[in-house]
Amino acid sequence: MSDFQQIALKLAADQQGLAWLGALRQQGEQAWSAAAWPGRKTELWKYTPLAPLQQDAPSQWATSELSNWQQEVEAIEFDATRLVFINGRFSAADSSPLPAGVVQFADADAQEQILIQQHLGKVVDTDRHLFAALSNAWLADGLLVHVPRNQTLEKPVYVLNISTPEATPSVAQQRLLVVLEDNAEAEVIEHYVSDSAEQNGFVNSLTEVVVGANAQLQHYRINLEQEGLLHVGGVHVNLLRDARFLGFTLAQGSRLKRIDYQCNMRGEGAHMALNGVYLPRNKQLIDYHTNVEHCVPHCTSNEVFRGIIGDSAKAVFNGRIHIHPQAQKTLAELSNKNLLTSPRAEVNTKPELEIYADDVKCAHGATIAQLDKTSMFYLMSRGVSESDARTMLSFGFINELINQVPEPAIRDYLRPRLTALFGEASEQVGQLSYE
Repeated sequence: MSDFQQIALKLAADQQGLAWLGALRQQGEQAWSAAAWPGRKTELWKYTPLAPLQQDAPSQWATSELSNWQQEVEAIEFDATRLVFINGRFSAADSSPLPAGVVQFADADAQEQILIQQHLGKVVDTDRHLFAALSNAWLADGLLVHVPRNQTLEKPVYVLNISTPEATPSVAQQRLLVVLEDNAEAEVIEHYVSDSAEQNGFVNSLTEVVVGANAQLQHYRINLEQEGLLHVGGVHVNLLRDARFLGFTLAQGSRLKRIDYQCNMRGEGAHMALNGVYLPRNKQLIDYHTNVEHCVPHCTSNEVFRGIIGDSAKAVFNGRIHIHPQAQKTLAELSNKNLLTSPRAEVNTKPELEIYADDVKCAHGATIAQLDKTSMFYLMSRGVSESDARTMLSFGFINELINQVPEPAIRDYLRPRLTALFGEASEQVGQLSYE
């Protein structure tokens, strides 16, 4: 057992949990204790070392509050139910009134407790996802978003997770459960940010989603924390018959940032569409792992991920599509394109197709390229500076995905930040040769 595993178990013992979730906590502790610590020979963690967690192991729960967070953090401004969490703790004073169906686990009534116990920890596979087992072991509270049958959530649910440093490296736990019953519809935004101070904490976040028959969830996950923060997160989805999960994710890198997407097709006619953008720079790391389990016939999935890697940053993308023997008439597509803006940047991409059915249409592909020399020359020959040309070409590489974001407020929030990011990065990247 690694040092961090032992520290994590001590933190679990120090955490006050809800009695009715005790069995799940115990299962999480047992799975976490029995698991082998990932190393370079562990396929799922081959290119993502966990040394930062070992070297700067957080030893306490985060407790700091941030009363002036509006001056430190710019939230997305739009008509939504905003729920603010600071270092994993719910801030009622900064949040909107909770609508019907949105409740903290600690405030759940008897019927909501039954619903939570029915689904919590049942969507995610803790054997495959080590830090999901840790999330169960650390389970003290969480947020339930429940939309009953034939209803539509009146406003989007905007979950703003803010991190701030403490004198001693600390941990924060985020847990979200979204349950849409048959014919229901909802929009959920997860936004992870930090204040401007240098971060020294660790965030373990886990989202589980159940989309009922003919229901639809529009989901966003945006990670824009300061690069010192360590973050391991996951979004795990069960789709029932004719259910639809439409997702968008965007993340900057950090010393350690790993985000998993797991989608399980449980009912015929289910559909998943997921677009993703990752933007590591400096010496940051970003790792996206996606896994789509086509368990039944007549389901479709489409994934498009694009990464821009600059400076001495490193990106990892692993996209797996698993077609089970009974999953005939499956249509599954995966595309991963990467742009290296520095000769020192690195990306490891691995699209995977595992097919056991014979009547399917599947496609996957990955590309790695540098900024186009001809395009750079064209822009510079017309008076555009090299830095501005880099910004224009870099933003153009991901702009198609940004334009496809359905929520206008999110598009408007991201565009100036991405433009500024590329503008700043263009002054720092290593020089490429254009001869």
